[in-house]
Amino acid sequence: MPFIDAPDGTRLAYRRIGGGPPVVVVPGGPMQASSYLDDLVAVTPHVSFAMLDLRGTGDSAVPADASSYRCDRQVDDVEALRGHLGLERVGLLAHSAGAAVALLHAARHPGHVERLVLVCPSPRVVGLEITDADRRDVAQQRRAEPWFADAYAAFERVWAGDASDDDWTAITPFVHGRWDDAARARVDRETLLRNETAADEYYAEVPDPEATREALARLEVPVLLVTGEHDVALPPRCAAEYAGLFRDATLVVVPGAGHFPWADDPAAFAQALDG
Repeated sequence: MPFIDAPDGTRLAYRRIGGGPPVVVVPGGPMQASSYLDDLVAVTPHVSFAMLDLRGTGDSAVPADASSYRCDRQVDDVEALRGHLGLERVGLLAHSAGAAVALLHAARHPGHVERLVLVCPSPRVVGLEITDADRRDVAQQRRAEPWFADAYAAFERVWAGDASDDDWTAITPFVHGRWDDAARARVDRETLLRNETAADEYYAEVPDPEATREALARLEVPVLLVTGEHDVALPPRCAAEYAGLFRDATLVVVPGAGHFPWADDPAAFAQALDG
């Protein structure tokens, strides 16, 4: 596995998939090792990727300064990888919370970005509000599921601010288009890949969302935003508003999918990336 040194000296690991100019993959979690996205890159075998393990995750080193886990400070890590790869401009693919780093990188270094692919992106750094009503509308679509009653009751306690740890676990099925053995195994695996200390620091200090939105509105590169029909983290209505922040954005809603659309419908996800 190749490594680079971040500007602050932290040793960062990345993996090359394919032989052409790579798209840099920024994982979500926040702060999960990039290996949870192996299934994503597998559905698009004709695309080359450089999969970055964010600092403190996977095979990357733990930084000396814990505040460097902040999403705005990890922009420098992505920029260091771009330079290391010898690419003047790079495509960025980010999932979920990873969009914070990717979007802040695009806002700070617009001339170094070729394309953005945002998969169920977190709206935190652009200040896009997702209301409880938005999430309820999406959650209600799952009423026929055998787990719905218990999971929805837990969701109500989350919305009321009275949730226990068990409630947060109980709502997990809403994140997945299919709550089956494969999804359960994915949840178990991802729990082991996450750096909780880093995750707590990730959004500790987010730059002014309005300034970020203004910078992204000037971005002259194509943006693909993919979400799932049943994604309670980024409901389709909110995803459409998100896509509207960019000059040249395409929104794809994968039918029947949740927050991991490449797992719920690999063919539809691959078609979205190819489109």
